Amino acid sequence: MIRVPMLALLLIAGVAGCANNPSGHHGGPPPQDPADYHGVPTDTRPPTMVPSPAAP
Repeated sequence: MIRVPMLALLLIAGVAGCANNPSGHHGGPPPQDPADYHGVPTDTRPPTMVPSPAAP
């Protein structure tokens, strides 16, 4: 019988967590590039391997 009050408590906590910012925006300025960026790519991950297309 404890399931019903626990479910109600979780639902209330979930609604209360969303109540202060319903739009989902976190506010503040948009992220900025670092001062020393100068257009240099910073992604160090290897390129994805795309399979070659099948011959017709």
